[in-house]
Amino acid sequence: MKIVSLTDAEPRARRLAVGVFDGVHLGHRAVIADSDCVVTFNPHPRTVVSPSTGPRLLTTLERKAELIAALGVDELVVIPFDQHFAEQPPGSFVEDVLVGALGATEVAIGENFRFGQSAGGDAELLASDGRFETRTVPLTEHDGEVVSSAHIRELVAGGAIEYATELLGDRFVIDGEVVHGDKRGRELGFPTLNLVPNPDLVLPAHGIYACRVRVRGEWIGAAANIGVRPQFKTGRGELIEAFLMDWDGDAYGEIVRIEFIKRLRGEKRFESVDVLVQQMGVDVQDARDILGC
Repeated sequence: MKIVSLTDAEPRARRLAVGVFDGVHLGHRAVIADSDCVVTFNPHPRTVVSPSTGPRLLTTLERKAELIAALGVDELVVIPFDQHFAEQPPGSFVEDVLVGALGATEVAIGENFRFGQSAGGDAELLASDGRFETRTVPLTEHDGEVVSSAHIRELVAGGAIEYATELLGDRFVIDGEVVHGDKRGRELGFPTLNLVPNPDLVLPAHGIYACRVRVRGEWIGAAANIGVRPQFKTGRGELIEAFLMDWDGDAYGEIVRIEFIKRLRGEKRFESVDVLVQQMGVDVQDARDILGC
């Protein structure tokens, strides 16, 4: 898939899917279906229009692009979203971007998509333009609930990873650089790869998770803790600590991916370090049973 900025896009006949698409969930996939080009915005428009209410995201731009490419899309157009762009009249977005810059023959949007100054543009405005066809996709429902990025963020933040996976249509993942920790896991018999969470992304609820970790292109079963390690006074903030099964090595400074499968339990303080170590053994075995490794 080709990734271009709006200024680099050549005007030609395109079937466009337009939206923010954070998470590229089941609803987004219905919008993107049958489109050869996806138009998205970076950063998330709410972080510009209303910074105090801007959400923590499900996906980085790189992860979003990866998921969109997997849907067979030919091209991704990324529009830098700033205050100037937000203040453009809806008609200007249609004239200058969809028609002028991109040559739209079809525009697909979700039924709740809004664009332009004061969110004044909608499906009705698009449909009134005779230069392209407008495909308005109803909101997707799953088990009687509307699939939305906001709802999935709440699920992830609440630890409901399995249900979030259903609505996403793919695993929730976190990519990050491996950093040095306190080396306490190694002392306890469970050495870990440690990642500092990206503050721009939603973080799963504190607790223990069955995961898979991709290191140097290899997927390895793991049990990961997200939290603040209440058993010890570390002075550190939130950390992701992943114990990789049947793997010995280090990856300091490397970028790894953690794919979350299931939450096993919440984070807690135990009556002693020995009890904690016993529970860690149970957690690893539970993760092995889930992962089949």
